[in-house]
Amino acid sequence: MVFPSASDDDARSGLLAREAAGDNAPALSISELSQLLKRTVEDRFGFVRVRGELSGVKRAASGHLYLSLKDENARLDGVMWRGSVQRLGFQPADGVEVIATGKLTTYPGRSNYQIVIDRMEIAGEGALLALLEKTKARLAAEGLFDPARKRPLPYLPRVIGVVTSPTGAVIRDILHRLRDRFPSHVVVWPVLVQGQGAASQVAAAVRGFSELEPGGPVARPDLVIVARGGGSIEDLWSFNEEEVVRAIAASTIPVISAVGHETDTTLADFAADRRAPTPTAAAEMAVPVRAELMAGLADLEARRQRALGRQLAQARERLDQRARRLPPPHALLSGQAQRLDDLGERLRRSLGHRTELAAAMLARHAGSLRPALLETRLRRERERLLALRLRPEALLQRIETARGRVDALDRLRRSLDPEAPLARGYVLVTDSAGRVVKTRSAAAGEAELTLKFADGSLGVVPAGAGSTGGEPTPRPARAKTPPSTGDRQPKLL
Repeated sequence: MVFPSASDDDARSGLLAREAAGDNAPALSISELSQLLKRTVEDRFGFVRVRGELSGVKRAASGHLYLSLKDENARLDGVMWRGSVQRLGFQPADGVEVIATGKLTTYPGRSNYQIVIDRMEIAGEGALLALLEKTKARLAAEGLFDPARKRPLPYLPRVIGVVTSPTGAVIRDILHRLRDRFPSHVVVWPVLVQGQGAASQVAAAVRGFSELEPGGPVARPDLVIVARGGGSIEDLWSFNEEEVVRAIAASTIPVISAVGHETDTTLADFAADRRAPTPTAAAEMAVPVRAELMAGLADLEARRQRALGRQLAQARERLDQRARRLPPPHALLSGQAQRLDDLGERLRRSLGHRTELAAAMLARHAGSLRPALLETRLRRERERLLALRLRPEALLQRIETARGRVDALDRLRRSLDPEAPLARGYVLVTDSAGRVVKTRSAAAGEAELTLKFADGSLGVVPAGAGSTGGEPTPRPARAKTPPSTGDRQPKLL
């Protein structure tokens, strides 16, 4: 639909006047002509509304959207500035049939014309459904709807996050149902649920709940409900946007999708961990009935009490049966009591006998403990001690005699030392176990011998074991060790 401008006749009159002037008219520059065409097109087609299929959709780094609108016979380039793109209610894609509203203009740099789009909407429900199926198939191929990704809902969430409009009936229904079933802590993230910008807000809310830290100023939910009331496919389209679907699939918190009524289905339902037919049903899925839980707990407590009472009664009955089989207490203790009496009597007799023996010994030795006898013995010992002090030569004689005996024992020890002859040129022959080898035949039967000299040892192989000659074959010399003196007794003075 094209609405012509009132200035169209004026532009046509100007062109006719220039043609009448002929060759005398001044020549136009390319820029002047381009600007003239631009003003003419913009004045003539200042508001247009066209329908066509999107093609070559491309978003620039600046945020502007470049595209083409086409039908079976023609193609029209278009551009949508960033501010208008941010107000779109859907994600433009190739093949989507849309209705675009804007104005025509020219682009002198390429000598072509294009439409500057202010608003754009999907053309008809059939196009929406086709786009929905196309997006669904693409996201399903990525595994976003895989049932294996679904997580179980927490049985009793402490905190529930709700993404919905804060003013609609949906949040009131959810809060009312939660209050009836099991009062819970609810955190509401307010968003638009339809129209331009709704998809971005819903996706940001779902991501925001996942990014909350446990123990932070805002409680992190154990469960998230994404909810909206019923409506047409256009009203619910924000929940079919790829941005929302990916945010729900990437959520680290289990998500219940409660968008529309039972017959409404969106892509958010496929990405969520659980789909609820209505927002009220989502609240019922989120929490159990508190009264039923209390009744169940009361029943379990009653069963526990009955089980404990039954076990106690059975234990008491078994105890009574065993107690009846036991003999009387006095019969159990009679033998021990008699033995105790017998031991007591024996102890008394033993103590009496020992007392008598002690008295007899005391009486027998009492005579020798008289003071006169003790003084006599003490005087005699003093006299012996005085005699020893007056005879030091006797003590010196005894010491000299003892020293001579010690010297004789030391000489005997040195003469019996098996290593003493080594200093005079003798050799001590031992086998690998350290045993002394005394004969040639014993040495020939060994694989290895050690010759111990006064200044060290030397390992050799006997001729009968490692060579054909008659002399032992010396082996590489070991490190020389000084003669051991650790077991020699020092001379006593």
